[in-house]
Amino acid sequence: MIDPTRGVLFPHQLPRFTRLAPPPEASELIAWLWVPQWNLPPGVESHQSLLAYPAANIVVEPTEVRLWGATTRASERVLRGSGWAVGAVLRPAALMKLSDAPAELVDGFVEVCAPDLHEAVAAAMPDEQAAADALSRWLIARVGTTTAGGRLANEMSDLLLSDSRIRRVEEAARRMLVSTRTFQRLTRRTVGVSPAAMIRRRRLQEAAQRVREGGGSSLAEVAAELGYADHAHLAADFRAELGLTASEYHRIIRSISESVAWRLPADAPRKPRSRM
Repeated sequence: MIDPTRGVLFPHQLPRFTRLAPPPEASELIAWLWVPQWNLPPGVESHQSLLAYPAANIVVEPTEVRLWGATTRASERVLRGSGWAVGAVLRPAALMKLSDAPAELVDGFVEVCAPDLHEAVAAAMPDEQAAADALSRWLIARVGTTTAGGRLANEMSDLLLSDSRIRRVEEAARRMLVSTRTFQRLTRRTVGVSPAAMIRRRRLQEAAQRVREGGGSSLAEVAAELGYADHAHLAADFRAELGLTASEYHRIIRSISESVAWRLPADAPRKPRSRM
């Protein structure tokens, strides 16, 4: 099962943040829904750092509705003042119906003209469940019936993002009983990124979670258990996506406290806006 909390790099810095399961009738379209709300004093900022799942999100905010593509780097959003958002992590079956070119959305977004959706969600807030239900109903009506191809794409995504035994694209393709080339085309067409990128993101999320939660394992042991060739490869992946190594992240997590905020390094490769 996919753990929706895994990609949050500094959980203690989150504002009020709720994750909700989709209604049964939307389970083939939505992985989960998320609703942050914040009300910060003047001059106070909250930096939200995220290593998101490689999936699209549709997000309703007070002034806009956007469809965000999958991300390839850690991202950060700076919260100020007061606000809210209601988002849904989309399964491939939904994205296939909302976009003809998911790859063009990667690390970006498009505005969605959906005044009915915005009105329904805004009217429901601050009732998080009611707002999430409004978004779910809109998606069901907009997307319609899930196709066999959509279900196949969902199965592919679930396999890559939840089965830690899958470390190579060829292994995933064999499990799905398709060729490696077919598998690669399917992920790019329905998610927008390669299956190798999805596996790499899952392993890095798992590594960050293991480092964050402790448990007594050394970083070398974590690297070995997650299938990295050695500690150096894990450190390289951390550096490439977060702008710091696993050892540096471990030291930050150990030293951080509720009263000390931390943010990604200024030179870390990231996008200015993030999806939770």
